Amino acid sequence: MQFIPQILFILLSAVAIWLFSKKAKEIIRNIRLGKNDLVNDNPSQRWRNLFLLAFGQQKMFRNPLVAVMHFFVYAGFIIINIEVLEIVLDGILGNHRLFAEPLGGLYSFLINAFEVLALLVLVGCVIFLVRRNIIKLKRFISKDLNGWPRSDANYILITEIVLMSLFLTMNSADRALQLQGHEHYKQTGDFVISGIFAENLSGLSASSLIFLERSCWWLHIVGIFAFLNYLPYSKHLHIILAFPNAYFAKFNPMGKMTNMQSVQNEVLYSMRPELAPTDAAAPARFGAKDVFDLGQKHLLDAYSCTECGRCSAACPATQTGKLLSPRKIMMDTRDRMEEVGKNINVNGEFKDDGKNLLNYITVEELRACTTCNACVQECPVSISPLDIIIELRRSLVMEDSNAPQEWNAMFSNVENNFAPWKFSPDERDKWAEEMKTN
Repeated sequence: MQFIPQILFILLSAVAIWLFSKKAKEIIRNIRLGKNDLVNDNPSQRWRNLFLLAFGQQKMFRNPLVAVMHFFVYAGFIIINIEVLEIVLDGILGNHRLFAEPLGGLYSFLINAFEVLALLVLVGCVIFLVRRNIIKLKRFISKDLNGWPRSDANYILITEIVLMSLFLTMNSADRALQLQGHEHYKQTGDFVISGIFAENLSGLSASSLIFLERSCWWLHIVGIFAFLNYLPYSKHLHIILAFPNAYFAKFNPMGKMTNMQSVQNEVLYSMRPELAPTDAAAPARFGAKDVFDLGQKHLLDAYSCTECGRCSAACPATQTGKLLSPRKIMMDTRDRMEEVGKNINVNGEFKDDGKNLLNYITVEELRACTTCNACVQECPVSISPLDIIIELRRSLVMEDSNAPQEWNAMFSNVENNFAPWKFSPDERDKWAEEMKTN
């Protein structure tokens, strides 16, 4: 009978890890549907980006108070769950506080540090819930978040509060049993937070305390496994993907657009026809119409989006009432990827469903973008909605000939006169001659 809890724990761990691995493979496959544009040059700078942007939350420190709270919630939650390693080993081996004796005084220091962080995470999550649901900051009540996205954020915050409360309650009951001298509960020294509550629990019987401690232990680890498998379906997947996303961030100067080589060649050949090859193959596609035409970095961006809304809050088009919202661009791209992924799961390969990204993102949204890069500047995890917008606009104009009349007139002038103006190259400097005569 004593091995039943260990067997149950091993089965629970195996199922949780298998489910997470299965979904993780699907997400990696979905990202690989795009063109391989991930660059690994200058690794030292990329590792620096990873630590400063992903772990250090560098961009968020423009608002220090919010940044500090977010850092405690984000980093604290990750660090606290180092203790999950001990819980997992205890569950597999049927032990209790496996690291207590080998680490000695260091163990008490670590648990106390974890408890302080747990309290900070709990307080931070309560404040974030208040900001979202009571104060209702503008970027949190946008129609972009109607439905599941708004609920998703609240579910995660509530889950973190519950997990931290279980952790502290478990330690309180554990410490109370230590004070009663229970043989199974090793002396670890007082706990800085849960030790306060342990004294209030000391009047309970040993059996009641064991039930409370074991219940919290099981609920805590089950909650961790449930949280792990919820992440791939949530915007909080950025907890994991923010790291590779920051690592693969582009080093191009902000505002520099990547020109299509095939288009540059056409301009060159029109000016120097003798260089034009006779057997040049036409490019497969101009710009992007669906997720297959985007780069893998674009798709990684979509899965890494935190839906924080800082991009849309900074976007002049959004703030002046235009339909465009950079946050929605990323959410729509992710939704399309998920739909394509489900198509592949059902059919074994992608079967044309008659849809593309333009079924999610409207032409009006794309044309509202001023390419000012405000969204790119504000994103805390180095996402660029602008890159996706540019690729979709290229497809509209160059594949579908879908452009406003004013744009078409300019394109015609560029093609015929090599400039946006309706003057031939020979007459372009006449205005200067007229100035001389005056």
